[in-house]
Amino acid sequence: MKIICLNTWGGKAGKEKILDFFHTYKNTVDIFCLQEMWRAPYGHLGSYKAGGVDMRDEEIMVYGVDEISKVLKGHNTFFRPHHLDDYGLMMSVHKDIAVHEEGEVFVHKFKNFIPVGDVGLHARNVQFVKIMHRETPYTIMNFHGLWNGKGKTDSVDRIEQSKKIAELIKTIEGEVVICGDFNLLPDTKSIKMLEEAGLVNLIKEYRITSTRTSLYSKSEKFADYIFVSKGVSVKDFKVLSDEVSDHTPLYLELE
Repeated sequence: MKIICLNTWGGKAGKEKILDFFHTYKNTVDIFCLQEMWRAPYGHLGSYKAGGVDMRDEEIMVYGVDEISKVLKGHNTFFRPHHLDDYGLMMSVHKDIAVHEEGEVFVHKFKNFIPVGDVGLHARNVQFVKIMHRETPYTIMNFHGLWNGKGKTDSVDRIEQSKKIAELIKTIEGEVVICGDFNLLPDTKSIKMLEEAGLVNLIKEYRITSTRTSLYSKSEKFADYIFVSKGVSVKDFKVLSDEVSDHTPLYLELE
């Protein structure tokens, strides 16, 4: 089973570039876990900032869910917004894989929470699908962690977020893969809490030195992670070289 995790950056690196990326991998990758996905424009937010950046629909793939789904015709699309109805997390699962359950759990604020000020302060959810792999139940989880405009260090809210994720993982039967843009540095308590919950941090395990592309100019080069439970047998894990976002795509292949 092959998984790609990518914060799409809302397609701001270029629509054709990112659609070409999915054309390249659509026949070989079983599950895509995507963050910063739009299903429709938010016209009323045109004068707002999101993550400290002015929102301009002309720079964003505001119909990205449909446009990427059209490329991934061999996959089933699952979309779970965390701000209003049209911005959030998307998973695409190959149609050969039976999805026994799909859903979400909020780990920061709550569904339909409306932030004051910057839209980037929205609620955060964990999206999941439950499947069988080699006769073992697997829960694949997609996540985009809290942004607060103050870097990627610990905060009370981020520690609480990790606590809720750790508690969620303890309730899951079988193996777990959780991936996404955690908005955290590797040496934070928030990351350590997930490791202490019994997860293997593949970014640490494989000594990855950056999960950002040349399109990202700031000094903090970590944001994206894949964690797996200890029973998961990893055949390959790497950062892909495709520059289709300011985040690198992460590639995981299971035995």
